[in-house]
Parts: sequence; C-alpha cells; structure tokens
Amino acid sequence: MTSVVIADDQDLVRSGLRLLLETRGIEVLGEAGDGRQAISEVARTGPDVALLDIRMPRLDGIAATREIIRATPATRVLILTTYDLDEYVYHALRAGACGFLLKATPPDMLAAGVRTVAAGEAMLAPALTRRLIEEHISRPPPAARPAAVAGLTARELDVLRQIARGLSNDGIAKTLHLSPATVKTHVNRLLTKLSLSSRVQAVALAYESGLIRPGLGPVDPGWPRS
Repeated sequence: MTSVVIADDQDLVRSGLRLLLETRGIEVLGEAGDGRQAISEVARTGPDVALLDIRMPRLDGIAATREIIRATPATRVLILTTYDLDEYVYHALRAGACGFLLKATPPDMLAAGVRTVAAGEAMLAPALTRRLIEEHISRPPPAARPAAVAGLTARELDVLRQIARGLSNDGIAKTLHLSPATVKTHVNRLLTKLSLSSRVQAVALAYESGLIRPGLGPVDPGWPRS
C-alpha cells in the first residue's frame, strides 16, 4: 500500500485530504501543520510520498522539500497548492519535488498522482507544463553541452531525451526497443551522474542544456558540438 504524510496549515484541508486518500487505498501515516513538522513527521514515519502545501508557517513547502530530500531521500515529494504561480512551480521542482498539482485537481487524479510519484515517475499538472517550459526552461541553446550532460553515454542521452518527452519507463522501453529493467538501470545511472533527485529535474536539465527544445522535440543527437 502506498503511504503518505500530509502537510498543510489548515486542519480542514488535511482532514479532507486524509479522507480522500484513505478511501482510495492510500495509507496516511501522519499529518503536519507547518514545514518543520513535515520534516519531523516524514523522518519519523518514512512514507513513500510527502504531500506538501507551498505556503506554510515556520518553513514553506519549498524549503521543506529541500530538507526532506536531503534527510529522507527515499521519500518523494508531491506539491499540492492553490497557487499556480510559475515561480512556485519552478522552485519546487528545482528543490527536488517529483510533482506539482493544484488543489482543484479531481480526487481520483490526486490519488493517481500520489501513486505515480511513489512509483518514481513525475507528475505535473497539465495546465502548468507549457508555462513551466516556456517561461523558465526555454533558453537559447548553449554553445557547448554542459560537462555533466557531456559525461552521459549515447544510450543515456537517448533515455534522457525520452524522459524529457514525458515518457514512463515502459514508454521509453517501447520507443528505444529496450527492456523495462534496462531502461530503469539507465535512468538510475543518469540521475546519479547528473546529481539529480527526480525525473522532473532531469526534464529541466534536458531543456536547459538544449538537448530538447519546446515544440521541436529532441534535437539532432550530435548537437551541440563542443
């Protein structure tokens, strides 16, 4: 059973989320009313997913995400908030969150999002994806590929491009004619080489490095050339 800790400064919201998730087969291990409590509760219970609000007292969701990723790396972070401002999305994902959903998300989609993040995949509200890419990630291509990306093998670069397209491991396996186990190995290796904690961060790096461009898809495998 997928497990979660819920962090939100409103008691009513936490109660509603608990009921919503538990009735859909997700175990709620604990609750927190602020960022500091969230870090402690995650460390105490070790959930699969920490479901965090952005705006909380004492420590906001972005700072709490950084601490959780550092102190409890096995727990994945899913941000849930009423605020869809781009800077929140960008900084939350940069902090290591694996996903970002709005509180207006339908209940079944929220439960599916928790399970998706627990399984190691990325979850980003569709309404936010284009703005995230266009306003924060889309930049003129660099003259040379960053050293970290340049250190990837050709196959790892292929996998990174498919991650940036939003494909799951199974989707990547079908596209590149590999086994799911092989894809999982490549994903783990490239995340380690790039010092990234989530697939979403890999997407950001792929765009920032010019490996893939908004609206154009993956660029020529030989580009950019140093």
